[in-house]
This record gives sequence, structure tokens and C-alpha cells, in this order.
Amino acid sequence: MAFIAKQMVGNQLKSVKGALGDKEEETEEGGEGEAGGEDPEIVQARLEAEEKRKEKHRKMEEEREGMRQSIRDKYGLKKKEIPAEEEPLGAEGRIGRKKKTQAELAAEANADSDDDEFAKFPSNLSELTAKVSEIPSKLADSVGEVTSKCTVQ
Repeated sequence: MAFIAKQMVGNQLKSVKGALGDKEEETEEGGEGEAGGEDPEIVQARLEAEEKRKEKHRKMEEEREGMRQSIRDKYGLKKKEIPAEEEPLGAEGRIGRKKKTQAELAAEANADSDDDEFAKFPSNLSELTAKVSEIPSKLADSVGEVTSKCTVQ
């Protein structure tokens, strides 16, 4: 029943749309011949709104930076400096991770191609074995110290 009602209403809407004239038909026929089919005043208003939005966000970011600086001063933290060459252009409104620089990509490629780490493995294994063998004696010494200092009352 619902299907039939939907079909009837849908057909009526299509006929009303056709009577009013579709926007697609106007643009295909050429419309008024304006660039983009929009009124220049609307385009100007949209640009002004975008500028206002950017200015609002810039002011908010300045306020946030002031807060961050006061927190840094309060707790004695240093501001992380980003070198100018690594700073991506237009990153102030970017969502997600930053793009890697050419130097980072090259270093990553070199790290992937190096097989020298496997050559170091046996020497690291012997050092690791020596450290592991020292653990029981150190553990026994520390337990002995703790038990000698602690008394049950």
C-alpha cells in the first residue's frame, strides 16, 4: 500500500517540477549568459563571508596561542620550533598528519634498504645474553638489602 502511495506522490512531484521548469534545462539552453550562472553580488558576498570566517579563525588562533604561551610560562616549557623548510604551506587549517619532507622520505628509503642491522644482530645477542645472566645476581642482592632493612612489627 505504501509503495502505491509513494508512486502516486512521486509522479505528481515530477509533473510539478516539469511545470515550474528545471534549472538543468535553463543552463543547457544558455541561461542568462553570466559566468558561472551566479549573480556577481552573490559571489562577492560569498567571498566576503569567507574572508570574515578566515579572520575570525585567525583571531581565535591568536587567543589560543596566548593561552598556550601563558601555560608555557607557568610551567617553564619551551615552545617547539619548526624549521621554515619543514613547515608546509597552508597547514594552519589542515586536518590529519603533516606531509613528509623530501629529506624524511629519503631517510626512510635509506632505512628500508639498509641490511646492516642484521649484521649487528649476533653482537647484540651476546651483549643481551651477558646482561640476562647478570639479572639473577642483581635481583638476589636487592632482595637481600630489602629484607635486611625491613622489620615486621
